[in-house]
Amino acid sequence: MNELKCPYCGYLESKVIDSRATEDDMAIRRRRECLSCNRRYTTYEKVEDITILVIKKDMSREFFDRTKIINGLIKACQKRPVSRKQIEGIADEVEKKINNEMLTEVKSEHIGELIMESLKNVDEVSYVRFASVYRQFKDINTFMEEIKNLMANKK
Repeated sequence: MNELKCPYCGYLESKVIDSRATEDDMAIRRRRECLSCNRRYTTYEKVEDITILVIKKDMSREFFDRTKIINGLIKACQKRPVSRKQIEGIADEVEKKINNEMLTEVKSEHIGELIMESLKNVDEVSYVRFASVYRQFKDINTFMEEIKNLMANKK
């Protein structure tokens, strides 16, 4: 087991002051106090998930990385009324769906579709931005077609 270092002084020993489950019951939040500098900090204990490999378009594989989803969503939602909490909620939802499918490999296209499905309900402009990059719109007609589909599904 790896030792946990104090983020302030690097000391290896701390005491747990408080433990509780996170809101989604996916981790345990622990408040700790360093036995050397007496400063407090928070750690999270999470059950280790099955390693999921993402199959990219060129058929190469890489480890699933939730931060890539968040970074893509931040770009799509830039200057839009979408909070960081909503972005992380979408990433959580996508990650849960993938984990619930019990797959060890998942295609990047499937992840993109899951993201768009969630983003469509949060902010339509961000959805179109994400879709334009994800689906690599080749011209304005493809872009307009996506907007028409969005409007048709809205009715």
